Amino acid sequence: MDSGYYAACTALMSRAQALDTIANNLANTSTSGYRGQHNVFQAVLANTEGSSPLSQAVNSFGILRGTRLDPGQGTLDRTGNETDLAIEGPGFFVIQTTSSKVYTRNGNFHVSRDNQLVTTSGDPVMGENGPVAVVGSPLSISPDGTISADGALAGKLAIAEFPAGTEMNNLGQSYYSASAPPAQSAQSSHVRQGMLEESNVNAVSSVVELVTVQREAEMMQRILSLLNSDIDKVAVQELPRVSG
Repeated sequence: MDSGYYAACTALMSRAQALDTIANNLANTSTSGYRGQHNVFQAVLANTEGSSPLSQAVNSFGILRGTRLDPGQGTLDRTGNETDLAIEGPGFFVIQTTSSKVYTRNGNFHVSRDNQLVTTSGDPVMGENGPVAVVGSPLSISPDGTISADGALAGKLAIAEFPAGTEMNNLGQSYYSASAPPAQSAQSSHVRQGMLEESNVNAVSSVVELVTVQREAEMMQRILSLLNSDIDKVAVQELPRVSG
């Protein structure tokens, strides 16, 4: 079969996967602390050892290798709620789930009945010495993460930073895991109380990207239809000769 058919089919599959990523970004444009994801493509060369440059070019298939997290800062919106927190800089809040520690930029927290600072899912927010306990009010949190409740020192938030290039995996609910822990203590991140970070997804750019990838997918579909018609035509022409 013509290798162009495989190339077009692979390109169509990669565009379909890319559309899922873009659609997920658009669906989370209003999710606090959400980090946009960008598609990462990779060329895979089919086994064409000793073949001509033209043949190698035809057999170089583009696939979607995966996605990478956009590290860009989202806009900080002032809410006035003392338990709403945002991070200015590259850091992440550390959260303890039932299975492991995860990281988030979504600081939409509240104080539980057990006097712990928790996420909207009820997972404890971690301090440097364990879950953050909040007893009394008002609650005050300084830029370095130091917590005071009713004028008494209550601990310090754990803010994690990762080396540049660290792969972050989206776990849903604005939770992320890191491919290469442990994280480093924050060096250039600051906590902003009474604020939330918006999603860093640019809705306009994402819509433009969506339309572009949709058109590429439609083009691959047309190419596959043309190639399929040619294959059928060849089969019809050659089959009588083989049978004869």
